[in-house]
Amino acid sequence: MSLRIAFCGSRADIAQAALKSLTRRYGDHTEAGADVIVALGGDGFMLQTLHRTEDNPAPVYGMNRGTVGFLMNEYSEHGLVERLEAAEEAVINPLVMRTICGDGREKRALAINEVSLLRMGPQAAKLRISVDGKVRLPELVCDGALVATPAGSTAYNYSAHGPILPIGADVLALTAVAAFRPRRWRGALLPKSAEVSFEVLEPEKRPVMAEADSNAVRDVRQVHIRSEPKIAHHVLFDPGHGLEERLIREQFV
Repeated sequence: MSLRIAFCGSRADIAQAALKSLTRRYGDHTEAGADVIVALGGDGFMLQTLHRTEDNPAPVYGMNRGTVGFLMNEYSEHGLVERLEAAEEAVINPLVMRTICGDGREKRALAINEVSLLRMGPQAAKLRISVDGKVRLPELVCDGALVATPAGSTAYNYSAHGPILPIGADVLALTAVAAFRPRRWRGALLPKSAEVSFEVLEPEKRPVMAEADSNAVRDVRQVHIRSEPKIAHHVLFDPGHGLEERLIREQFV
């Protein structure tokens, strides 16, 4: 039986042109009946696709038709079926973010890369950080903080001088964004099973927003973050260019 492929593309012209060319060449199936989903775009579109298809067992294979392509494979119209059949699979568990806002409302969102807290105004944020219910840092004065998965450790986390994590590591990175006090605090590595909680101190004077990938929640007072093992995203990479190799290679450039 031939491989059933479902294609999707970002709104970018280059992605839409690739979508038309590939579907003309390989056909197109519905995502519900596909063996694999091919996403055409950049990392942002790949994240959107993974979130949108989280209940679909079909793995997702990305081809870069965007600006950033860390989660994507090189684009080529030739030999796609052979590439898909030979692809290596990485399994990614997302983070679940639960926020309590100033008006008392509770909101939830999922993040494949990271959950970040950022100041909303000119004043630095003040955060109290707890791990599994125990206060570990009574006060962090900063522009923000984030919790990253291994898959997201080369994104915002790395820009904030956080560590790159091997994809198979059962750890999360807790990283400060422009920490002012304590000045020497550089974050922490935590077990994947840990729940990280942030309490916003002086929220009226120092308002804070939280973001799970691109899902933003304003005026948060508490943010609770943990890994969600019940959800598994299956991502395909060309042999020798898998996520593990990319994470290692990124540390030597």
